[in-house]
Amino acid sequence: MNEVVIRPLRFTDDVPAMRAFLETLGLRSRIESERGGWVELVAGRGMIALHDAASSDAGADPGSTTLAFEADDIEELKDRLVAAGYEDASIFDEAFGRVLTASGPDGTKLWIDDRRDDLYGYKLHKSDPDPRWSVTPSLGVSDQAGWERLLTTLGVGPVRFRAATDFDVQIELTTAEDLGEVAGRLAASGYAAQPGDGEVSVVDPDGQLVRVRGA
Repeated sequence: MNEVVIRPLRFTDDVPAMRAFLETLGLRSRIESERGGWVELVAGRGMIALHDAASSDAGADPGSTTLAFEADDIEELKDRLVAAGYEDASIFDEAFGRVLTASGPDGTKLWIDDRRDDLYGYKLHKSDPDPRWSVTPSLGVSDQAGWERLLTTLGVGPVRFRAATDFDVQIELTTAEDLGEVAGRLAASGYAAQPGDGEVSVVDPDGQLVRVRGA
């Protein structure tokens, strides 16, 4: 089966601080660049990638988040997308591996990385993802029906939708862990966690609000 995993990509000016924050929440580091500047963290479902903003070819602002994915077989996924009407789906080589791109709703460009087998230049950690945690990003969209169709085609989810004129991505997580324990762990590590109705909100090291919702 060709597994496709949702993987929000956060550009940050402090990768170690963001990594420590996400590990405090409950994610586990899986892969990191030996030169620094890139870390992938996994949950029981979904991933989050961290990229040093200063070294990004995209010129992204620190604290900004884009939507990306990872797949076992991008060749099969390309055929699936083309069959579903995403006719500009194409594969090309980047320095870090092969990438599948296509035009998505709201004028967005999809980036789907081929799951890397060659770990030259990277360190692989023996991660044991906590099954209680899921990455469930919040997407600000103007075309929710289009996004629902795309995510169904990819076979990924869940996500949360917000009405927005311009497409944007916010990191959110869902957990079956007791939220009081989550808030206590964040507070003990120096983060100002704010418990709410069925959720905990906290400002991450990039100054962005992150919500953790109860499963």
